[in-house]
Amino acid sequence: MAIACLTGIKGMPSIGVCRVIGVQIKQRKLSDEVAEHLERMIRKGELAEAERLPSERELMRQFGVGRPSIREALLHLRKMGLVEVRSGERARVTRPTPQFVIDALSGPARHMISAPGGVQDFQSARLFFEVGLARNAAVNATPEDIESLRAALEMNRQSIGDLTRFERTDVDFHYVLAVITRNRIFTAIHAALAEWLLEQRRTTLAEGEDRKAYEAHRDIFEAIAARDPDRAEAAMRRHLDYVSRRYLEIARPM
Repeated sequence: MAIACLTGIKGMPSIGVCRVIGVQIKQRKLSDEVAEHLERMIRKGELAEAERLPSERELMRQFGVGRPSIREALLHLRKMGLVEVRSGERARVTRPTPQFVIDALSGPARHMISAPGGVQDFQSARLFFEVGLARNAAVNATPEDIESLRAALEMNRQSIGDLTRFERTDVDFHYVLAVITRNRIFTAIHAALAEWLLEQRRTTLAEGEDRKAYEAHRDIFEAIAARDPDRAEAAMRRHLDYVSRRYLEIARPM
């Protein structure tokens, strides 16, 4: 296959483009290559958590690239939560935390919700996510998990009539379902949703609505305690369908 490249200094493509039978193939940036190599070393444990990376000058020498490529690679790794970069210090290997995931998701989620159709998309995503949490809890919850969920439900019941407190105990009840998975990614996703969930509850809750929400939570709890995943899914689906319809009626009047 014939390949024609535009070359620059020392035979390197000057604009990073080769043509193969009329199709443009863009060469990867040097910073991407550096970032991928360092990421692979971190994933394999060759660079351990808390370990300092070599200095920028040493990285430039090892990879044979300029300072801009090294800094761009480190910035990319920082955005992934794999390194911490502080002025005047060598970069340090880190591990992404649930809080990092929360921070990464919260901003884009707010923008997506504000876009046309964003609320509906978010409602659908939440339904998919929480129905799965309910089914999982019905199958896998330990006796201790059931007691934690029972306690969250009781706190929710006690807050009926105090809408500000009810908002928080409402979200807390759903959070326990995420905790039951023992999967930090799921708890991080729930925490990322929490800000929007509170806003939704402030919009939908009114006199009498808190008791309806509590009764829906009670149905979910009873299904989980009975180890009935189909019933738990149906109860969660009814609850979220009602909340979604009410929210759209109030927040998006026709």
